[in-house]
Amino acid sequence: MFKTWFAIPLWQRVIAALILGVIVGYFWGPEAESIKFIGDIFVGFIKMLVVPLIFFSLVAGIASIGDLRKLGSVGWRALLLFVVSGQIAVWLGLFLGTFVQPGMGVDTSSIDMGATPAPNDTTWREMLLGMVPQSPVQVMADVNVLPLIVFSLLIGVGILMAKEEGEPVLKIFDSGSVIMQKVTMVVMELTPLGVFALMAWVAGTLGLDALQALGKLVFLNYLGCLLIILVMYSAMIKFIARLPVIDFFRGIIDAIAVSYSTASSNATLPVTLRCAQRNLGISNSVSSFVISLGATINMNGTAMYLGLATLFGAQIFGVDLSWGDYFLISILGTLGAIGAAGIPGAGLIMMALVFGAVGVPLETIAFVAGVDRIMDMMRTTTNVSGDAAVATTVAALTGEIDREEMISADDV
Repeated sequence: MFKTWFAIPLWQRVIAALILGVIVGYFWGPEAESIKFIGDIFVGFIKMLVVPLIFFSLVAGIASIGDLRKLGSVGWRALLLFVVSGQIAVWLGLFLGTFVQPGMGVDTSSIDMGATPAPNDTTWREMLLGMVPQSPVQVMADVNVLPLIVFSLLIGVGILMAKEEGEPVLKIFDSGSVIMQKVTMVVMELTPLGVFALMAWVAGTLGLDALQALGKLVFLNYLGCLLIILVMYSAMIKFIARLPVIDFFRGIIDAIAVSYSTASSNATLPVTLRCAQRNLGISNSVSSFVISLGATINMNGTAMYLGLATLFGAQIFGVDLSWGDYFLISILGTLGAIGAAGIPGAGLIMMALVFGAVGVPLETIAFVAGVDRIMDMMRTTTNVSGDAAVATTVAALTGEIDREEMISADDV
């Protein structure tokens, strides 16, 4: 029985649990809340993963650069494109969430969740001061995200500066990152159970209005990702790399297909490298460095979604967000995407990071968990396409691309 269960792809189990949960909740009604505790256990495991996943992933990602000297002509261009495109992506998510307001109109009066958190009135000076990790242990215990990210980045830079003496510590963080990815995959196996319970609760307690709101969220997720791919990446290839856009997308079609079906940047990495080197004509050194680094820290689809999902939760639960909150979301959305593991469901874990910082109730995760896999497939496609776009652009700027090979390549 268990062997048959695990033989079914996780995404299929999640979708089946989503449909079954909606049906059960619809007919069971408000009493479906009695099984919500199963979903709460799932959300609790997600919250458990936030601190160690961010810490190990960020440190290992920065330290994977290998040498500070690599942050030369190739490294600084890649990192600049990663950060700028990440900021554009998260602000796109905030714009779509503000303009369309997918979470408005859902009656949450039947949910007993205590008082709605007050808006964050922290000034920019207090925010900057709060980024200094005065006690790293306390920061981790309190899940204080910004100083945790700063501390993680500093540890990664310190490992790079230590060179050979830092290699033993680097191996520890590399191993820790892999272990946390494995633990995350174990927790993700609980997704069907959590999704079933949470969707039954949502459908039974809030009715079809909540399901319509989720439909809007899925639509905006796909719209945002398509805008990033077709507008931002195309502009990057056309105006910065000065290469034909059609040939670029034709060259990465295999990576797009694999990323959408697996919802995993890590699983798609070998295919992305093959497409970059054989179809796009990018040198091995640039493609290996930029794409491998991008698979760890370049998550534009995830960044866009974190901004969108945060506004979705704020609208559902009536949380007023200030412009300071918007800027905090943009920072955490970008950095949270950097800390997200390149495996299915990692974006769901990063939600707890952003939501807690701006006072959005974590119950929002209960709403989106059921449809997250459907959205994750498109987000991963966006992330992988972004890795290839940045690698192509950097290679074009540094003369590390065979333009004729890219244009003439047809073995895609």
